[in-house]
Amino acid sequence: MIDIKNLTVLLDQIAEEKGLQKERVMEAIEQAIAAAYKKEYGQRGQAIKAKINTKTGKVDFWQLKLVVDKDMIYSDEELEQMKEAREKGETWPLEEKEEKEKIRFNPERHIMLADAKKEKSDAVVGDELEFKLEPKEDYGRIAAQTAKQVVLQKIREAERETVLLEFQSKEGELISGLVQRVEPRMVFFDLGKIVGILPREEQVPGEFYRPGQRLKLYVMRVEDSPKGPTVFISRAHPKLVTKLFELEVPEIGAGTIEIKAIAREPGSRSKVGVDSHAAGVDPVGSMVGQRGTRVSAVINELGGEKIDIIEWADDPENFISHALSPARVLQVELLDKNMAKAVVPEDQLSLAIGREGQNVRLAAKLTGWKIDVCTPEGKGMRGAEEEKKSEEEIEKESDK
Repeated sequence: MIDIKNLTVLLDQIAEEKGLQKERVMEAIEQAIAAAYKKEYGQRGQAIKAKINTKTGKVDFWQLKLVVDKDMIYSDEELEQMKEAREKGETWPLEEKEEKEKIRFNPERHIMLADAKKEKSDAVVGDELEFKLEPKEDYGRIAAQTAKQVVLQKIREAERETVLLEFQSKEGELISGLVQRVEPRMVFFDLGKIVGILPREEQVPGEFYRPGQRLKLYVMRVEDSPKGPTVFISRAHPKLVTKLFELEVPEIGAGTIEIKAIAREPGSRSKVGVDSHAAGVDPVGSMVGQRGTRVSAVINELGGEKIDIIEWADDPENFISHALSPARVLQVELLDKNMAKAVVPEDQLSLAIGREGQNVRLAAKLTGWKIDVCTPEGKGMRGAEEEKKSEEEIEKESDK
């Protein structure tokens, strides 16, 4: 008989400390009691179930048996052939073929269908029958130690599963973490219940991490491993910028403003295409905020990364023109093979192209069009024919 009052206090304490539901803790305790019963009074191979009556404190026990038929088990002849093959150091052919499909019959764990129907008339193969066992209250030291180990193991498993489900629900979301340890190939973050891994390829070039530093992180994926759940995070993912704006711009959460596209070169510059779904709402102004407070908050979190807010347009000409901001575009001409020609004033050419071609490169990523920039006189343009010729020359040189 179990003291229900003390058991309730124990359940509440463990559930609160481990962040688990009381039902999961109770299940772990019942499995531990079943393990102790089997250790003290059971037989090898038995599957035993225990159930605690939360009103009286009484514990009931059952032996579980799986209903099987002849097709599911090895025959005596097959077992004998298998034994002889193993003694000769050979592999029995049927063992390789049917090992996952057939089982060795154990009367402590299995019951034939014909016998199962005597206990339960509607029993079918695959059912699990329960046979009541005599309750016991006296357990030795070894059985008690077994119960303790089972409780600890089951609670760890439940805690691990809870953490895994919690962080799987956060995939594609933003979380906050503290830098725990910095290594050459990765940075480890304390995420509360778990440690997150920031791989080198997901780090921002030029960004330094120091222990104790708190940063916003994008959750890429969560994997379960023998050592426990592993959370892979990113500081370089384009979605990080999107999620940061969602925190700063309430209109995005309300559905008034939508981020339609984003192009990013981590640590350097990003272009964000935004659209408004409400008349009279300026999408660019909403993203920038009064005196630039909203966009400044995002820039500060990204360590000074420049951000261009681009107004979305359904027609490619206008969108390409906006995407080349801050340069002023005179005309956009759409060409074949998803190519476009943007004409800019001569004094805007270097601004449109950007340092090392960054501005036009990001604009191309944002719009999905390959953009050639030129002046009205044709200066700065790299035409489609010239590009095609250049690509052919590169291919020829690589073939050589």
